[in-house]
Amino acid sequence: MIVVILVVLAAGATGIAARRRWIGSERAARRLLGTMLYVLLPVVTFANVAHLRLTTEVGVGLGLAYASLVLTGLAGWFVGARILRLERPQIGALIGAGLLANTGYLGLPLTVALIGTQQLPTAVLYDQIVSGPTLLIAGFGVGAAFGTRAGEGAAQRARAFAVRNPPLLALVGGLIAGPRLAPPWLLDVSHVIVLALLPLGFLAVGVNLAAHASASRTSGRALGAALGLRLVFAPLALLALSRVALGVPDTYRLQSAMPTAVNSLVVAHAYGLDLPLTTAAIGWSTGLVLAGGLAASLLI
Repeated sequence: MIVVILVVLAAGATGIAARRRWIGSERAARRLLGTMLYVLLPVVTFANVAHLRLTTEVGVGLGLAYASLVLTGLAGWFVGARILRLERPQIGALIGAGLLANTGYLGLPLTVALIGTQQLPTAVLYDQIVSGPTLLIAGFGVGAAFGTRAGEGAAQRARAFAVRNPPLLALVGGLIAGPRLAPPWLLDVSHVIVLALLPLGFLAVGVNLAAHASASRTSGRALGAALGLRLVFAPLALLALSRVALGVPDTYRLQSAMPTAVNSLVVAHAYGLDLPLTTAAIGWSTGLVLAGGLAASLLI
């Protein structure tokens, strides 16, 4: 837990410092996000999906997790479009901030620290089966629907969804290929990439935090809505839905309360969603969860 906090703080601080001292930092951050999207994420997705095994025992819990995210996405659209009256890129960023959770980089270490290593496989399953497809389908779909770089009309936006979503192609390829075409060493490589994505992602977050430090009153309200959706509405929705079924793992509830995913910044950059709102949601929600996780680990 301490190591994860130190890595996040160091990478974010480095990004902030780079933005203040290096004029080309934003361009470098965009290239870094592009590399994560078109190179690193497809490798991780293909290798892990090819080796994934899903049992029916946890299917109910996974179904409830998806249902809670559907409610979160609808709530994000309603708040952004009907209550706050945001522009389309901000609405998309708000929905993405509520839908996409950091269940991998932070969720897995927090599971070990707060619940124990025996619950780690269940947390990994949630990350792969719920968070992965949510990013590849819902996250990129929201980007294509609300972003400024996705073209005009349904046809152009559908094409942008497919062309700018290489991890989805890797997901399909992994499902078709299976473990025979994904050797064990590729899975080991993907684990190394996942560890590297944590500092790389928060380095890009730091650059964007420094670049978009000023926020208007409207963006402040939008940020509050994003934090409420991700840290309050989403876990409460899963908790409420879990009342209709027995045996929903505690790890699912913990994972549902993770902060906004770093990958939401990748989506926002690729499709033209509101970068200040996305970056602020990642930073604030991560800080709140890290503080809460540290406090909980000290009390356990």
